[in-house]
Amino acid sequence: MRSDFTLMGSQSQISRLLADFVSEGRLVRLGYGIFAKARISSISGKAVPREPLEVLAQEAFRRLMIEAKPGKAQKEYASGQSTQVPVQAVFDTGQRRISRKLTVGNRKVRYENDYSA
Repeated sequence: MRSDFTLMGSQSQISRLLADFVSEGRLVRLGYGIFAKARISSISGKAVPREPLEVLAQEAFRRLMIEAKPGKAQKEYASGQSTQVPVQAVFDTGQRRISRKLTVGNRKVRYENDYSA
């Protein structure tokens, strides 16, 4: 997270450093102030995260103190109630509305909410 570097320099220095790391392929930007370690893909030759988006999103939510659980489809697949593998990263945020966008390439984190209660 960008906030991890606040004691190391000014905001402009940190911005330049993070931008350099992204352009070098050392980091991948997931969202506002959130970065992940990267590796170079053997297929595309572009920087990709070392971990899957679901793992990175869960870690980001933990660091931001946002309670988010796996979505309905992921729960059903994990418990054996469904054989369909979830394609999208979906998280259940309970009754909390979240506007933070987390993306890697064309993959996005989506949110399920229950506002009825």
